[in-house]
Amino acid sequence: MMKTPAIALNTFREAIRNKVLYSLLFFAVVVIVASLAFGALSVHEEVRLTTDLGFAGMSAFLVLIATFLGVNLVYKELERKTVYTLLPKPIHRYQFVLGKFFGLALTLLVLLALMCGVLLLVLHLQGAALEPALAMLVALIFLEVLVVTAVAVFFSSFSTPLLSGLFTVGVFLLGRSVPDIRAVAAKLDQPGLPLLLRGVARVVPNLRYFYVTGAEIDGQQVAISGTFVDWGYVGLASGYAALYLAVVLLLAMALFSRRDLI
Repeated sequence: MMKTPAIALNTFREAIRNKVLYSLLFFAVVVIVASLAFGALSVHEEVRLTTDLGFAGMSAFLVLIATFLGVNLVYKELERKTVYTLLPKPIHRYQFVLGKFFGLALTLLVLLALMCGVLLLVLHLQGAALEPALAMLVALIFLEVLVVTAVAVFFSSFSTPLLSGLFTVGVFLLGRSVPDIRAVAAKLDQPGLPLLLRGVARVVPNLRYFYVTGAEIDGQQVAISGTFVDWGYVGLASGYAALYLAVVLLLAMALFSRRDLI
């Protein structure tokens, strides 16, 4: 049982030494700090705008980092031939996949904590009071990133980094558009196309559960910094994420177990 945590810890150590990771983290921090300047341009909406831009930037860059690292997980091991020294040992392939996923999840959690620290500092400079809703928003962002990470690991288990990256980005964009896809499917009259769109909406993860900016709740447009969710909602979103993660990771482990590495 200690093999998976050992692989996860090694994956975390490798990820934090990645120079590209620090470049993306730097740009994420720049975006968060720049939100302070944009907030200063608004009238009586400084804190709301800073929070909206800050969380939007965190979400975008974490998804980008998750995609970049996730699609290269298996490929790098094959390229450096380290996987050939690991798998002959008493390590099951499913432990290898799970270890890689949890190591990447730990990396993203640390990055999220760093970004949150920068955003809280920016909000403190604006004299904003910290609200409990911010913790809920952070939890939702992390859930979304975990789902995207699992999707990236799934594609990396059988495809090249380039294709895996394209597939992951495609799933992310479709996941953010699930309500729109369903709305379009309900309005179409062509035979077959509505069924196809509804099938896509069922297969891809509904990422709007985790990022509801622009959605209508009780007839009103909401912003990411609004108190439109409670911990009960976060719990339901966590259950959905856990179910999707379980299915996608099981598929990834099954595919990687069948992969010919010779």
